[in-house]
Amino acid sequence: MDRPLTAPRVLALMPPMTQLNVPYPATAYLTGFLRSRGVAAFQADLAIELVLRLFSRAGLADLARHVETQPARARTPRAQAFLDRLDRHLACVEPAVAFLQGRDPSLAMRIAGRRFLPEGPRFESLDVYYDPEGGDPLAWAFGALGVQDRARHLATLYLDDLADVLREGADPRFEFVRYGESLSMSQPSFEPLAQALAAPPTLVERHLDVLVDQVLERYSPQVVLISAPFPGNVYAAFRMARRVKDRQPDTVTVLGGGYVNTELRDLAEPRVFDFFDFVCLDDGERPLLALLEHLAGKRALDGLVRTFVRDAGPDDAAAESPPPPLCERGEKGPGTVRFIQGSEADVPFNEVGTPTWDGLPLDRYLSLLDMLNPMHRLWSDGGWNKLTVAHGCYWKKCSFCDVGLDYIGRYDAASAAVLVDRIEAVVAETGRTGFHFVDEAAPPKALKALAEELARRGRAISWWGNIRFEKSFTPDLCRQLADSGCVAVSGGLEVASDRLLQLMQKGVSVEQVARVTHAFSEAGILVHAYLMYGFPSQTVQDTVDALEYVRQLFAAGCIQSGFFHRFACTVHSPVGLAPERYGIRLKPRPFAGFARNDVAFSDPTGTDHDALGQALNKALYNFMHGIGLEQDVRRWFDVRVPKPKVARNFIERALGG
Repeated sequence: MDRPLTAPRVLALMPPMTQLNVPYPATAYLTGFLRSRGVAAFQADLAIELVLRLFSRAGLADLARHVETQPARARTPRAQAFLDRLDRHLACVEPAVAFLQGRDPSLAMRIAGRRFLPEGPRFESLDVYYDPEGGDPLAWAFGALGVQDRARHLATLYLDDLADVLREGADPRFEFVRYGESLSMSQPSFEPLAQALAAPPTLVERHLDVLVDQVLERYSPQVVLISAPFPGNVYAAFRMARRVKDRQPDTVTVLGGGYVNTELRDLAEPRVFDFFDFVCLDDGERPLLALLEHLAGKRALDGLVRTFVRDAGPDDAAAESPPPPLCERGEKGPGTVRFIQGSEADVPFNEVGTPTWDGLPLDRYLSLLDMLNPMHRLWSDGGWNKLTVAHGCYWKKCSFCDVGLDYIGRYDAASAAVLVDRIEAVVAETGRTGFHFVDEAAPPKALKALAEELARRGRAISWWGNIRFEKSFTPDLCRQLADSGCVAVSGGLEVASDRLLQLMQKGVSVEQVARVTHAFSEAGILVHAYLMYGFPSQTVQDTVDALEYVRQLFAAGCIQSGFFHRFACTVHSPVGLAPERYGIRLKPRPFAGFARNDVAFSDPTGTDHDALGQALNKALYNFMHGIGLEQDVRRWFDVRVPKPKVARNFIERALGG
């Protein structure tokens, strides 16, 4: 900066794409914290703004003009069908969006009647719901009176159809919850991003440029913070930063977020700093305070905290800590990258302030119903306020997890009184009493104290969040949490194998998980299980046995929802740091200065986990809809697999039945 910023205006931006029913909380946390320190801070969510701009009458007309420029022989059948019914789409899209926003519930009857929305290939999924009478395939899910939810599901399928048209006809990178993810997913080199950023803008990107221009004009920021929590945000984050620099060259741009914290810890690519002036690691409160003091002329550059910068040349002062190794492309850009660690402690969790949603259009988010499962729908349906019970993980032993990184390894809790103070402040601001606690794993003691404080104040809320299935969650505690407003929990069962759970240092057994999940379910609390396959040394027999355990948990009503993730070895996890303990060998992967996190490995078992994963996900989808719960799990596999070694009444016996 040519001159100090004595009172900077800070704008925090969320790039596309995240989720559509609620704002991702990063900007709300930072905006609330900065305002508590007297900083003029503002925020905007360009993810929801982009979707609303694309899926409007004007947006679809723009898409149609783009598709029409393509030769007819080059159009996909889906894109051509969109053009053939364009008038109906232009008439229906804004009413459908308004309905999903909750602004026009009276439209439910027309949507549910299946004669209003133009139906495309996505509606073919309704055929999987078996109706022996040949009548209504959705009757099992919604009955005769569930009109609002039925209509929400149909309207969600309609938007999915339009998203498919947009992807096939204009921008293959577009998805509702990610954008250009492959450009930054496990990318050791910046080159794929650089090439994409240098290409002419797509239809989606032209709309995004307009949105960036609008927020710059509205807020006139001197500092722009862009959070990239996932690989599916990174490409848009860089495009937004470049637009900021094109429009306001003197504006300081800062990159942070979950992707940066896990993938860019060894950043050494100078070209990143053609877009961002600073890149900050881990929780942003302390680095941002130091950065703002530096921009105000009150702190030297070497006084920054956990921040990457690009040196302009060899005359710059040395950093306080050694820089990461220079990438092989370091000579391509001016200067070199260095990391300034700093020594100041993080802001205590008790003092980070209350998140604020001021400036975010809470009434414009979409409540989608893409999965007909009462637990699974919570991630996309409803306007949940996001809040954290404690920083980090109190367990921090799981061998597959990045336990050494700050967001997990530094556990810091707030008192129940502080938490309920924050809850009351958020309710007063948003008018919403539903909360999603976005912890790594909320501690049982903290949740018990929270329930007691809510009862003491007579505060009625609804909440759900992530936990560990540990024995502290007794039937009595589960009932107490239900009385406090708990409607659902999610937790990691991972691989349902006692041998592998012990190898993972998960601290639970299958039998314990059965008892704990049963206690939650008996208290009227829905349960979602995070599941995993492909862990080191996992055999085909382990996989079949795990699916049998999962089948029994569903059949016994212990869990209502689940999702199978493919295990990924990361360089920050115990498995990645000591692979020999898990019987695997890491495969060398060249690092070119950008991202370093996921690492491939060879497992002597030789199991084809990709083939097994298809069967696991097919089975789980059916289990969540109550299908196949009494059948042999081998039926889901397309390849020959061994018979489960698990007794078919294992869970029943574990529950004392």
